[in-house]
Amino acid sequence: MKIILTHEVSGLGAAGEVVDVKDGYARNYLIPRKFAIRWTKGGEKDVEQIRRARKIHEIQTIEQANQVKAQIEGVKVRLAVRSGDAGRLFGSVTPADIASAIKASGGPEVDKRRIELVTPIKTLGAHETSVRLHPEVAAKVSIEVVAA
Repeated sequence: MKIILTHEVSGLGAAGEVVDVKDGYARNYLIPRKFAIRWTKGGEKDVEQIRRARKIHEIQTIEQANQVKAQIEGVKVRLAVRSGDAGRLFGSVTPADIASAIKASGGPEVDKRRIELVTPIKTLGAHETSVRLHPEVAAKVSIEVVAA
C-alpha cells in the first residue's frame, strides 16, 4: 500500500515521504495513529505542504542539533510520579512525561515522538533514554524518577 508519512517514523522515513508498506501495517498502525495518510492523486499535493511545514519545525543542520544536544544533556531531569511501597510505579513513564519534564527543568522543547524508550520505565531511580534530534545526532537524557 502506498502511503504519505505525516510524521517521522523510525526505520521508515520522514514526514512528507511517499513509501510502500504492507497493508496491515498501514491500516492497523500508521493510519490510526495519524503517522500517515493514504496516498491519492489529490494527496500528492499535500506532500509539498507537509515538507514545507517539516522544514520550518525541523532542526536544519548538525550544528543546530549539537547545540540542542548540549542544552538537553546539561539539564538535570527529575520526574515525580506516583508509586507503590516497593518502588514500582502505577503505570509507566511515557515519552510525553519525559518531554514535559525536560521543558520544566529548563531545557528546550522536545517533540515526544523523538524520544526513544528502549524499555518502559516502571521503577523509581535513575534511567537513561535518548532523543533523536537529527538523523546523525542523538542526545542522552538522564532521568531521575522519584516518588511524588
